[in-house]
Amino acid sequence: MAVKIRLARRGRKKAAIYDIVVADARSPRDGKFIEKLGTYNPNTNPASINFDQEKAFTWVMNGAQPTDTVKAMLSYTGVLYRRHLQIGVIKGAISQETADSRFEEWKKEKEAKIESKRQGLVTDKEAKKKAAFDAETKVKEARAEAIRQREADKVAANAPAAEETTEEAPEAAAEGGESTEEQA
Repeated sequence: MAVKIRLARRGRKKAAIYDIVVADARSPRDGKFIEKLGTYNPNTNPASINFDQEKAFTWVMNGAQPTDTVKAMLSYTGVLYRRHLQIGVIKGAISQETADSRFEEWKKEKEAKIESKRQGLVTDKEAKKKAAFDAETKVKEARAEAIRQREADKVAANAPAAEETTEEAPEAAAEGGESTEEQA
C-alpha cells in the first residue's frame, strides 16, 4: 500500500484551511485517512503551518511520500533536513550528536528568519498606515485652505460694495444736510 502525506481541504468557500494527513494514495482527497498530523492555513501572512513534526518525521522515515506542497512545508519546517541528517547517521557518515547539533543550529537560523519577516511585515504595515494618515492630513489641510480662500474671496467681494455704500452714505448725508438747510 502506497502511503502519502498530503492535504485534505476543509473550511468555507474561498477561505480554505487544510489538514495535513497521512492517507492511502488511492483514497480520495477529503476521504479516509490513516492519521492527521496537523493543519495548514494559507490565508495568513506568513502562512500558518502547525503539525506534529515528530510524527511527520516518523512517517517520512518509514517511506511515506509527501505531495509537492507538503514536501515544501516539510522542508520549510526542517523535517526533510532532519531526515537527511538521520540517513547520514544510519550510513555512519556522521554521529547522532553532530546531526542533532546541526539541526538545532539550522532551526535557530530559520526561526530568526521567520521572526525577521514577521517584524518586517509589522513595520511595513505601520509605515503604510502612517503614510496614509499623512496623505489624509495633507488632503484635509488643502480642503481647509480652499474653504478659507473661498471665504476670503466672498469677504473681499462684499467689502468693495460695503465701502461704496459707506462712502455714498456720508455724501448723501452731506447732501441731505445741505438740502435741509436750504429748505429751512
